[in-house]
Formats: sequence, structure tokens, C-alpha cells
Amino acid sequence: MIIGIGVDIVDLDRIQGMIDRHGKRFLGRTFTDEEIAYCLSRKLPTQHFAARFAAKEAAFKAFGTGWRQGLGWKDVEVRVDQLGQPHIYLSGRAAAMARDMGITDMLVSLSHCTCHAIAHVVACDQADS
Repeated sequence: MIIGIGVDIVDLDRIQGMIDRHGKRFLGRTFTDEEIAYCLSRKLPTQHFAARFAAKEAAFKAFGTGWRQGLGWKDVEVRVDQLGQPHIYLSGRAAAMARDMGITDMLVSLSHCTCHAIAHVVACDQADS
């Protein structure tokens, strides 16, 4: 059963501006070490940072809480498998909320172009994952 959905779109210039202004401080507060390493290994890192930023926002929306309930940026992590498919991994407060809500999986789809990145997240229980 679908428990929640979320979508978010991000302007790449906004993310690049945050990186330019705040550098490692922004990256370290927003992304896990694994996410940072992955994005920096890509030809166009900003697109990948923006897609992950959008995925985190979309996941918060799928919880139905937004930023309430003490969710943090690093509580939601996007990793790719060996085929390049993205997956959401939860920790901290997000993992606890997912357990409380019966969420067993958060499916994610990412896309980006030269100016925007978008993410769609579907939170579901065991029957749908």
C-alpha cells in the first residue's frame, strides 16, 4: 500500500550557488560522505547534488511532515546500486518515523537536465515494495 508520495524540483543554479558560497560546510550538512564522494566522481557534480537534494525534500513530503518531527538532511540518503538505480536509505529520525508509519521502502526516481533536477518518492509498506 502507498503510504505517501512526494515530489520536488530544484534549480541547479541554486545548488551551485550554495556550493560556491558555503562549500564543504553546505555539502557536509546536507549530504552523507558517500553521497558527496559519488557526486564528485561524476562529470557534472551539481546535477547529482541537486537530484539528491530534491530526493531528500521529496522524501520529507512523502512522510507527510515536511521538516517537522526533527528530520535532518542526512537522515535520508540516496545511493545507487551496481546498475545505477537510485535507492533511499533512512537513518536517525527518518528511520524511526518510517517504522512508526509502517513504511518499509521508499522508491525514488531522479532526473536532471542542464537547469533543473527532479525527484519523485513513493513511501510504501511491505506489500508494495
